Amino acid sequence: MCTFFLDRKVMNIKEKIRVVPDFPTPGIQFFDITTLLNDAAAFRETIDQMMLIAKKYNPEVVVALESRGFFFGTNLAFQLGIPFVPVRKKGKLPYKTYQETYSLEYGSATMEIHTDAMPEGKRVLIVDDVLATGGSTSAAVNLVSHFHPKDIHLLFLMEIDALKGREKLSKYTVDSLLIV
Repeated sequence: MCTFFLDRKVMNIKEKIRVVPDFPTPGIQFFDITTLLNDAAAFRETIDQMMLIAKKYNPEVVVALESRGFFFGTNLAFQLGIPFVPVRKKGKLPYKTYQETYSLEYGSATMEIHTDAMPEGKRVLIVDDVLATGGSTSAAVNLVSHFHPKDIHLLFLMEIDALKGREKLSKYTVDSLLIV
């Protein structure tokens, strides 16, 4: 397990993320990345910094979680010249799927991946915007495991350290651009 700490450019990226208190419920601090996405230079720098991390693992497939993970995962897959696989909320994929249900603070959710999403035995990079409790990422790892991957590495824009999601994912390499 490792965390990739980068130079001062990361501080500029962090400053582009708006924190919205009490959203979606009281007591929650929501990290709004739309302000980062609206700044072309900061978004480009974010993708460039994430690419430096991604290249270390020589992935053969990028998997990203709905929906904010798609902003980063599709860009990384495109730049790496490798396939992109979406993990989506239940009912959003049109073909046969594997399903994984996981717990939330306020209930449960189910995520899916197509049963033919990727060949077996690939090096997989799973990408999302935020690592919080690790529930959705654990579900994604379980979904990807149906394809007997050679390796699974996890890459996040940011990690909420206080929620200890990294502990739930201790079997995997976890990289986060920002620790908040």
